[in-house]
Amino acid sequence: MTRPGFDLSVYLVIGPEDVRHHSLEDVVALAAKGGVSLVQLRDKMADKQRFVELGRALQGVLKPAGLPLIVNDRVEEAVALGAAGVHVGQDDMPARLVRQVLGPDRLVGLSSSRPEDAQAADPQVVDYLGAGPVNITTSKADAKKPIAAEGVGVICRATSLPVVAIGGIQVADVPALVRAGVSGVAVVSAICSATNPESAARDLRQAVDQAKA
Repeated sequence: MTRPGFDLSVYLVIGPEDVRHHSLEDVVALAAKGGVSLVQLRDKMADKQRFVELGRALQGVLKPAGLPLIVNDRVEEAVALGAAGVHVGQDDMPARLVRQVLGPDRLVGLSSSRPEDAQAADPQVVDYLGAGPVNITTSKADAKKPIAAEGVGVICRATSLPVVAIGGIQVADVPALVRAGVSGVAVVSAICSATNPESAARDLRQAVDQAKA
């Protein structure tokens, strides 16, 4: 398959309800300056037209920075946008069907809170796993019980796929997560709720880079 390269170092998950002090586009633009490596648009409530409009606005910010846009769950909208890929949960459209729709040259991410899920993920179908939640999080209403860095490590050891940790992550969590085996961290409120999203993104990126080094 000819899927694009990607960098999970600092993975921003964002939607209209997540931003506090800035517009959606401004948060993404500032986060990109700070070192975010990948952005996922997550909005369960917007209708198709509104979602595509949001996606196009974010693509207008991301393309000049050379950063990919991933769409959470909404495969049809991802196709309409020509997005870089789709991220799904265990209860969303099965990853193999997402791959069939997207074809070979887009990314498919899959959430995993258990090592069994990680073991079952087919590397021919899935490009990376999202593991968590690491901590208690308020940005996802149906978040499962926190698994901490130790649980993330179990998931990392259960798969050959790259893993990005998610769920209430702050800068202080990064070293333990990198030691556990993750390729990066995915955050929502750590950047979206920050008064200075650029600085928040930069702090996370520096922490990841230093921990990997």
